[in-house]
Formats: sequence, structure tokens, C-alpha cells
Amino acid sequence: MARAWFKPWGWIYRPVSWQAILLVLLTLVFCVQVFAAVDRHSHSASDTLYGIFPFVVPALMVLVWVASKTSDGAGGA
Repeated sequence: MARAWFKPWGWIYRPVSWQAILLVLLTLVFCVQVFAAVDRHSHSASDTLYGIFPFVVPALMVLVWVASKTSDGAGGA
């Protein structure tokens, strides 16, 4: 069996390999970039939240999905 990328840590997963760390960093860079681009044209905090939601939530969902599929499964569903 291949080495696990993530380990279950409560309700979330923590990275335990360089591939997982790279994936988390790329996701965070994407989320920060989206926030900066949306916030530049927003007029209020709610405007910013509505603007980043369709990008950040799916990105984090994909990250959690990959983490669940590449974890060792010692506590995950």
C-alpha cells in the first residue's frame, strides 16, 4: 500500500507528506488570490463573502475529498 498523504485529525485531516503539504499550500494560494481579486472590486464585507464563496468552498471541498481518499483511514469514514 502507498504511503498516506494525510492523517485524520478530529474532523479534519493533517498533511503528513510533501505531496499533501504542496496540495494544501496550492489551495491556500488559490484562496488568497481569489480573496484579493474579489475584495479589490467589492464594496462591503458581505459583497466579498458572496464573491469568494463560489471559489473557496469548492476548492476546500476538493482538498477534503483528496485528503479523505489519500489518508490512512485510521479514524476517517
